[in-house]
Amino acid sequence: MEGLGWLAAIIVGGLAGWIASMIMKADTGLILNIILGIVGAVVGNFLLGLFGLSADPTWIAQGFVGLIGACILIFAWRAIKGR
Repeated sequence: MEGLGWLAAIIVGGLAGWIASMIMKADTGLILNIILGIVGAVVGNFLLGLFGLSADPTWIAQGFVGLIGACILIFAWRAIKGR
């Protein structure tokens, strides 16, 4: 979560992971929500970088990227796990 401090990254990651778990109807806990949001933001920023794009280092932009990335991670986990 480029441009955000550690505390802000945890807060934004937690919110992004929580919203993603609600959208994807995943039953995850608080810690996994935070991890999904933060790792999702890393994945999302990586994918944006492949296209030569980058998200603004603001809370809202990184939260949106984290949300999309967390949804991708939940989808991938379900595909690998076999539901």
